[in-house]
Amino acid sequence: MKQILFFMDSSPILEGDRIVMRKIAKTDAQDMYDYACDPCVTKYLLWQPHESFSYTKRYLDEVMRQYKAHNFFDFAIVSKEDNRMIGTCGFTRLDPLNQSAEIGYVLSSHRWNCGLASEACAMILRFAFCNLGLHRVEARYMPGNAASRRVMEKNGMVFEGIERDAIYVKGAYQDVGKCAILRSEYFASHENHPYFWKEVSVRSPFSFFS
Repeated sequence: MKQILFFMDSSPILEGDRIVMRKIAKTDAQDMYDYACDPCVTKYLLWQPHESFSYTKRYLDEVMRQYKAHNFFDFAIVSKEDNRMIGTCGFTRLDPLNQSAEIGYVLSSHRWNCGLASEACAMILRFAFCNLGLHRVEARYMPGNAASRRVMEKNGMVFEGIERDAIYVKGAYQDVGKCAILRSEYFASHENHPYFWKEVSVRSPFSFFS
């Protein structure tokens, strides 16, 4: 519980090999709009493409409010190559009572197929188990999104099944697939799993909700 409360009050910056994950800022508006307006990016997500740059700025105003209310736990994914925000990754749900969480991620289509989503997922899983001390982390995807499931499985998450017509989104009921990993499984596979070899550096703590 203490670790999760620490995360809620003072979240770190996570630094990986090719990306940095930090608090989303209003200054990320243009970078966010550039990927969030792309129908390819949102095809398997719960939200529609951003209709305008003004919409993105209003959305970020809401993100700032949700940070302060302790209701939003996403990191911006920032490329070290050009210092641009290229997506988000974080917790869509935190359950301190049961020491569990659900993670989610979205990445610019211009950065697909080069392992960055898998790197971000690996970083958030390491943070979840090593820093927050969670027992279970799960992730969900729409069955047509095979690439998202591959990201989960590359990081050791185990497919647990399909929930039929589990959500109503974009005018239709959709099945939802679920993968999950337990703390014991994460550490058992840490030594040999190709996506676990890289240590995640934690630096420069800041107030996530300031």
